[in-house]
Amino acid sequence: MPQKRLIIIGAAGRDFHNFNTVYRNQELYKVVAFTAAQIPDIDDRRYPPELAGRLYPEGIPIYPQEKLVELIKKFSVDECVFSYSDVSYHEVMAVSALVNAAGADFKLLGPRGTMLKSTKPVISVCAIRTGSGKSQTARKIIEDLMARGFKVIAVRHPMPYGNLEAQRVQRFAALKDLLTHDCTIEEMEEYEPHVVRGNVIYAGVDYESILREAENDPDGCDVILWDGGNNDFPFYKPDLAVTVFDPHRPGHELSYYPGEVNLRIADVAVINKVDSAELKSVKEVEENIRLANPEALVIKADSNIIVDKPELIKNKRVLVVEDGPTLTHGEMKLGAGTVAAGRWHASEIVDPRPYLVGKLADTFRTYPDIGVLLPAMGYGEQQLRDLEATINAVDCDAVIIGTPIDLSRIITINKPHTRVHYNLKERGELNLHTVLDNFVNKHLN
Repeated sequence: MPQKRLIIIGAAGRDFHNFNTVYRNQELYKVVAFTAAQIPDIDDRRYPPELAGRLYPEGIPIYPQEKLVELIKKFSVDECVFSYSDVSYHEVMAVSALVNAAGADFKLLGPRGTMLKSTKPVISVCAIRTGSGKSQTARKIIEDLMARGFKVIAVRHPMPYGNLEAQRVQRFAALKDLLTHDCTIEEMEEYEPHVVRGNVIYAGVDYESILREAENDPDGCDVILWDGGNNDFPFYKPDLAVTVFDPHRPGHELSYYPGEVNLRIADVAVINKVDSAELKSVKEVEENIRLANPEALVIKADSNIIVDKPELIKNKRVLVVEDGPTLTHGEMKLGAGTVAAGRWHASEIVDPRPYLVGKLADTFRTYPDIGVLLPAMGYGEQQLRDLEATINAVDCDAVIIGTPIDLSRIITINKPHTRVHYNLKERGELNLHTVLDNFVNKHLN
């Protein structure tokens, strides 16, 4: 058969995994390029030969997605494989139209060819959109299993924004490991909450190698927890699939890729943020779950918010800093910091846009609907410095930090600030503990 020439359309995560599991060392295919979207400054790199395998002694170039049509024509591409997530169906098919009009086929890979099988029981925690509350759900499950005496190893969806060969397999067991691996804010937000709770978390690029090391972790391993990201479906075949839903974005569970995949494969559907969402939105999400996946167990939960220093909010003009990806490609209009500003009666949420510095100004041009919230963008050192300069320039009484980590540990904030913490709190008799009773009886006894 003639060799097929491919481009993998991605965002530094699912794209590399699809290559590793389906195309690496396959002589019927020639991957001529990756393209990169969503995350700033991840293009103009190469997927290194050490990861690409024997068929790619010079590695594989990574280009910005804006060059996709040009690349299809330049390299006589036969097929483009769409390999990133948290995108509307309209956006997916818009890319498909560009690809088809340029003469190539458009392809989506599914779980059968890309999910790896573990020798340990696997629980996956995924979501229908970025910012749904997946991480707090994963933490709740891990804490429950650890309390039962089980050793849980978490594996996080990839965020390889730096040196790809150096990030092949990353293990985080202590806060110092975050510095050793030169983590961005986005990485620290996902890894640090696991580490401070006493469980090991892995991440990186080569998820076959990561899985095998996690299964044989020096601290022991009873359960693998797939801590999904960006509403992608799992890289590992789950024995228990948990999907988190956000009633602040009702209907997205049926209109975003691949969130609906996570809806349909879920064993357990957690409708989070019930305490801050409208009742009609909660009902709409529940009805959509019943329609698409009537066998799923449905758990309703609050995102329980705790503020370190509520006195810094009441009657104050506050700047609210929220998780970056949640506000950008996650398209959320509020986060935990925003909810805290309302509940603790801030007099005003101050608009940061007149004070934006450097790359943060670029972020607001790319995502003009962010509004008066400030996304904690920190994919690189320059973005971190721009974030610090912007926060310190804003004319406000206090700063509400709604990110999963304490920003004041990473940057210097020149005004009073308080952190917001949020935890999952289930409603009703059906909860994650009872679900885990069944999982433990089936897989760990």
